[in-house]
Amino acid sequence: MATYPITKRGAEILKAELHRLKTVERPAVIQAISEARAQGDLSENADYDAAKERQGFIEGRIQEVEGKLSAAQVIDPSGVDAGGRVVFGATVELEDENTGDRVKYQIVGEDEADLKLGLINISSPIARALIGKEEGDTAVVQAPGGERSYEVVSVHYI
Repeated sequence: MATYPITKRGAEILKAELHRLKTVERPAVIQAISEARAQGDLSENADYDAAKERQGFIEGRIQEVEGKLSAAQVIDPSGVDAGGRVVFGATVELEDENTGDRVKYQIVGEDEADLKLGLINISSPIARALIGKEEGDTAVVQAPGGERSYEVVSVHYI
C-alpha cells in the first residue's frame, strides 16, 4: 500500500475528525433512524430516507479517514533537518521577483492544504517547483496566469 505524507498537525486533525464521526455523528444518525422507524410506514418516510443517506455518508467518511490514517507517513516538521533545503513540512518565505511581494507557505499533505492559512499541497505546482531549493535560489512556477519566478528568502522547519 502506498503511503502519503502528512504533518503531525494534519494527523491530529484527521484523528479528531474520526473521533467526532464515531462518537457524535454515528450515534446521532442511529438515533434519527430509530425515531424515523417509530413513525411507521418506511416506504413514504422522508426522515428515514434522509437518515439512511446520512448514515451512508458518515460510514463512508469513517472508512476514508481510517484508510488515510493507516497509509499516512506522519512527519514532524520541527524534527526535520534538510540542511536548508525545501522539503515536505518546510515553511518557506518567498519573494515574487516581478512584484517584490513576499509570501510565506508551509508545504503539507493534500488533506491539510489551505491557501488562506499559507498551507500548500505538496503536489501543487508551486510546491513541486520549490522542493530541493535553498535560500537564494529561484523557483520558476507555471501558474495559470503564466510563468512566475520566486526567490527563496528563507527556509524553516517549524
